[in-house]
Amino acid sequence: MIEDSQTGKGPLYAGYGPWAVVTGASDGIGRAIAGELARQGLSLVLVARRRGALEELAQGLNARYRTQARVLVADLSSPSEVARVDVETRDLDIGLLVASAGYGGSGPFVDASQESELGMIDVNCRALAQSAQDFARRFVARGRGGLVLMSSVVAFQGVPRAANYAATKAYVQTLAEGLAVELKDKGVEVLASAPGPVVTGFGARSGMKIARGQTPEEVALGTLRALGRRTTVRPGFLAKALEAALAPLPRPYRVRVMGRVMAGMTNA
Repeated sequence: MIEDSQTGKGPLYAGYGPWAVVTGASDGIGRAIAGELARQGLSLVLVARRRGALEELAQGLNARYRTQARVLVADLSSPSEVARVDVETRDLDIGLLVASAGYGGSGPFVDASQESELGMIDVNCRALAQSAQDFARRFVARGRGGLVLMSSVVAFQGVPRAANYAATKAYVQTLAEGLAVELKDKGVEVLASAPGPVVTGFGARSGMKIARGQTPEEVALGTLRALGRRTTVRPGFLAKALEAALAPLPRPYRVRVMGRVMAGMTNA
C-alpha cells in the first residue's frame, strides 16, 4: 500500500502490483500519470504510437526514479495491435491499467472526416473496451488490480460541435460505472476520471483553443488519489466547478450550454 508522500495520510491508491500499463503515454495526461506512477515506485509499460517520445520519457523516468520503464509502440486503432499489448506484457506482474489513449475533434459533425470520426470510435471505445477486458481478466485471475478509464466532463450530456467525441466519452463513463460494480467483489477497482479542459497538445489537434484549463499533472494526481476510493472523479477545481454549474440544469439545457462553450473554443 502506497502512502501519499505529500500528505502522509493513507494510501494514494491500493498496492495493486509492481507494474502498470499506461496507454497514450507519449503526451498529456497519460505522460503525467506515468510520471506520477514512477515517482511512487511502480515499473511501467509505456504504450503509444510515437517511439521517440516514449523512449525519451522512459529514459527520463529510469534516470530520475530508478524504476523500470518499457516502451511498447502500438497503434491502438488496430485490434491486433491492442491484442499485442496484452501478449507482450504477459511476462510481467501487471496490476494496473491506465487507458489514456484517445483523441477528439471539434466542429460540425456533417463537415468532419468520416474516417477520422469512425477512427475516434475505434480508439476511444473499441480499443479501450478490448484492453479493459484483456487486463480485467488477468486481474480477476490474480485476485487484485485496478482499471483507470479516461472519461471527461463532456460525457454527461450531448455536446454540439464535439458530438461524436462526447458520445465516445459517454461510452467510457458508462462502461466504467458498470465494471466498477461487476469487478469490485473480485478485487478489481475501476475508476472513471472525468477532467475538464486540459492544457495539452490535445486541444490543438482537436481544433480547439483552450485559454484556461487544468494541467496534466493536476489531473494525474487527482485521478490516482481517487483510485480505490470512488467510481468517478472530476480531478481539479475546474472540473468540479463545471460539474457544479451544470448539474442543476435539465439535460437539454446542459447540451445547449456545452454547445455555447464549444462554439467559443472553436471560434464558431
